[in-house]
Amino acid sequence: MPAAANAETPLPGDAILQTIGVLRIFGKGNRAVKALEDIDLVIPAGSMVALVGRSGSGKTTLLNILSALDEPTEGQVYFCGKDLAGLSGSERSELRRKQIGLVFQSFGLIGLMSAYENVEFGLRIAGMPVKGNREAAERALERVGMKERMKHRPTELSGGEQQRVAIARAIAHEPVLLIADEPTAELDSRMGLQVMKVFRDLVKRLGMTVVLTTHDPGIMELVDHVIALEDGRIVSNSIKASPLV
Repeated sequence: MPAAANAETPLPGDAILQTIGVLRIFGKGNRAVKALEDIDLVIPAGSMVALVGRSGSGKTTLLNILSALDEPTEGQVYFCGKDLAGLSGSERSELRRKQIGLVFQSFGLIGLMSAYENVEFGLRIAGMPVKGNREAAERALERVGMKERMKHRPTELSGGEQQRVAIARAIAHEPVLLIADEPTAELDSRMGLQVMKVFRDLVKRLGMTVVLTTHDPGIMELVDHVIALEDGRIVSNSIKASPLV
């Protein structure tokens, strides 16, 4: 179901994501490492947010927690007002399939499938009606400039082209939330700008929320809010937190 028609989609400006006192520790005892600490933030629906910081600052760990791929050691995470800790494993999986689009640094494309088949397969996993899948897949590929290459397999595509296919797969079912880890890292400046325009169009037309990580100062200029992390803590946040609970 498109984001604009999803009954659980919050209104623009309302909180789609909130974290309260999030702590994430990896390892135990003397080997314990705090990847995140005291993370309090609110992300408004219908906005584009960039997480920035050096390698190892906690950006990817925070993305994984916001997308329900990982759980905090302590603290709460709310998605559309729901406490993710209260969801079962299957409910979290269902949430990711239907309401969240994910773009990873590793493209995760299936080598034996064409670009089109990779995107269409993603729609099937999301539970979309098969009848409209072709149109949705082709529309997503066209948005990222890959419709003319949709019959090619990943091995026949450049790294940048594979990244664009991965983005098309993530947005084809028009989720309410798009989580993207360095989505323009493999793209040249022109194509990176095109992808950001696609994201902006999704925010404007569908009310989608986009949360991404980036090292590119140019990309930071194109988002609504920038959250800077350092050593697992938020050191700068342009988003004001207003607790949901």
